[in-house]
Amino acid sequence: MIWNEHAECMDREQLLKLQNERLRNMVSRLYYNVPFYRKKFQEAGIDPGDITGIHQLKDLPTTTKQDLRDNYPFGLFAVPQSEIVRLHASSGTTGKPTVGGYTRADLRTWSEVVARSLYAAGVDKNDVVHVSYGYGLFTGGLGIHQGAQKIGATVIPASGGNTKKQLQIMHDFGSTVLACTPSYALYLADTMKELGMDPSELKLRRGIFGAEPWTEEMRREIEAKLHLKALDIYGLTEVIGPGVAMECEHQKGLHIFEDHFIPEIVDPNTLQPVPHGQVGELLFTTVTKEGMPLLRYRTRDLTTMTVEKCACGRTLARLNKFLGRSDDMLIIRGVNVFPSQIESVLLEMSETEPHYQLIVDRVNNLDILEIRVEVNEAFFSDEIRQMENLAKKIKANIESVLGISAKIKLVEPKTIERSEGKAKRVIDLRKLVD
Repeated sequence: MIWNEHAECMDREQLLKLQNERLRNMVSRLYYNVPFYRKKFQEAGIDPGDITGIHQLKDLPTTTKQDLRDNYPFGLFAVPQSEIVRLHASSGTTGKPTVGGYTRADLRTWSEVVARSLYAAGVDKNDVVHVSYGYGLFTGGLGIHQGAQKIGATVIPASGGNTKKQLQIMHDFGSTVLACTPSYALYLADTMKELGMDPSELKLRRGIFGAEPWTEEMRREIEAKLHLKALDIYGLTEVIGPGVAMECEHQKGLHIFEDHFIPEIVDPNTLQPVPHGQVGELLFTTVTKEGMPLLRYRTRDLTTMTVEKCACGRTLARLNKFLGRSDDMLIIRGVNVFPSQIESVLLEMSETEPHYQLIVDRVNNLDILEIRVEVNEAFFSDEIRQMENLAKKIKANIESVLGISAKIKLVEPKTIERSEGKAKRVIDLRKLVD
């Protein structure tokens, strides 16, 4: 199913012409309306008239989350405050929140790309969409909500929390689509099991999961436990919210809506483009955004990209599964470690559950990695030897993938704290010491 065939299946040469035109317009708007960008252009010796197309993106300045914080709250707006009709913001757990301002046209664009996303997932007006993303300043809830309304689906604005009540509503209202973080989807599945509910009692057939990285193994786990097809959606508040990119039913990467968001994959150190298929940091330029357009925004997300046409017929570039973040990457004894690598190892083992935590500490100037992982209820035993053998097996598998040793701590089922939002996977005690 394709919501906007003209935009999503456009010939790539035609798309390039559109992107070039929109980039030129955007650069002019930034130069004349946003002092922050005008200063950056002047420092780089760039005149807006010099820019003819996206082949020059690599020569333009980037934008970082710190730039947004330095200009908090409205310093990067490109229109008068009177034209801003909605504000959203990140959680700001590591500093000032980053703010997104939307004009009426921005909200129309947002609804459009979420509508495209839902159609790509096979969702239409006959569906009942249960939105368990948080509402409020977070973009997840309202973002999915307005896109689902645009395609004519029935929306249940459940938001987060009160899990048992949510299951009752999904059952009684006949929800066919669940939208939430993947970790909350697993939490819902666990709660169903505790309540003695069988997944077949629900009508769920699609899951729209995002807002945190997740692996193919976690996808299989969710699909098996909730009896639905799990699809990945990508977005971030700074760019627009959910709907920047979305998987189709072929599950072969996330289609980027490139007529609005121009992607780049660059080396995170040199900021130079890397060849298609090579891992790098993802940057976005929001060429149609009016309220707060961003030039080459550094997402810090690490991934690869392909421009091959998808079997679904879309010609849009696709992002592959995210491997981690350039700023979340753990360096343990000189080795780059991503939580997703460890998750893949654990979820390939039938003896463990997809609930784990990584604790990194520094003892006598040596970095120590401890992995706490829940044992599958059916496998958990009081027999010390059985548990010791399992710990040895996990340790060996981790070492073969990461090349470093880790202390394995097996814990009883349901003892690692569950999250109704983004799961907290990493506790880095080294930062507390510093």
